[in-house]
Amino acid sequence: MRRRDFIKAITASAATWPLTARAQQPAMPVIGFINAAPAQSYKPQLVAFLKGLDEKGYVDGRNVTIEYRWAEGHTDRLPSLAADLVRRRVTVIAATTTAAALAAKAATTTIPIVFTTVGDPVQLHLVSSLNRPGGNVTGVTQLNVEVAPKRLELLHELVPTASVVALLANSTNPNTEANTKELQVAARTLGLELHVLNANTERDFDAAFAKLIQLRAGGLVIGADALFSSRSEQLAALALRHAVPAIYQTRDFAVAGGLLSYGTDFRETYRLAGNYIGRVLNGEKPTDLPVQQATKVEFYINLKTAKALGLNVPAAMQARADEMIE
Repeated sequence: MRRRDFIKAITASAATWPLTARAQQPAMPVIGFINAAPAQSYKPQLVAFLKGLDEKGYVDGRNVTIEYRWAEGHTDRLPSLAADLVRRRVTVIAATTTAAALAAKAATTTIPIVFTTVGDPVQLHLVSSLNRPGGNVTGVTQLNVEVAPKRLELLHELVPTASVVALLANSTNPNTEANTKELQVAARTLGLELHVLNANTERDFDAAFAKLIQLRAGGLVIGADALFSSRSEQLAALALRHAVPAIYQTRDFAVAGGLLSYGTDFRETYRLAGNYIGRVLNGEKPTDLPVQQATKVEFYINLKTAKALGLNVPAAMQARADEMIE
């Protein structure tokens, strides 16, 4: 080869080196994030999730990509959203909310899944056991179903004259049956008459509250559900408008004017889930990661709402609260 031809060949080859090097770099891992609720209602939880991911060395857009899928409160969309993530061959799925977790599990047996759920993941058939999940699924569970009877107890403590109370429930939620049974037992123990009001979509809220007034219920327990969490401000406003003492699981319910809130800190749950996603990306297998349980429970009282409802919050109850909102 002549010297001039050799130089041309080397120059042409060198021009392709950066492209070749980039092509040989491993593709950025992709997290498929699926949730039953609207995106705007889960901002604090999402911030916590990203924090947990960062604690394991992953930052969205820098060394990992996140594909978000929000069902906007329509749980019937979750199977197709989960199937779409599987078709895209994401590296791992963060299935946050119980319905999303069940949809993801039904969609794949190979892609790792990290869930968050308020129910018992063994009873929901998400995992074989808490210590050894088995398969491709693990995650974080909360105490919000387990502490539902405590919510009823707190409501009864503040409104002892109420003999009829109601439970607002989403019948499409896999946890509803177990939650209702536990509350029925707790109600009988307290000598209360408990009525179940179903609201499977936002459109059902007005009818449920109309029935609540018709029953002359003296209190309302709102069941743990992604639909209700995403509409906590609306539910707090409805309870206040109808002058019904109500309790729910999230702090934002009390902040928005709901009387009481008692439940697991969702932010901690999502931080732990982000941690587990990071560990899976680092090579650990879901079957080797025991299901974690977020055990921190918070209690909030809205004193302004209590006053508007003509209720006197006992000093002992105020002392147990994590925060009193005025």
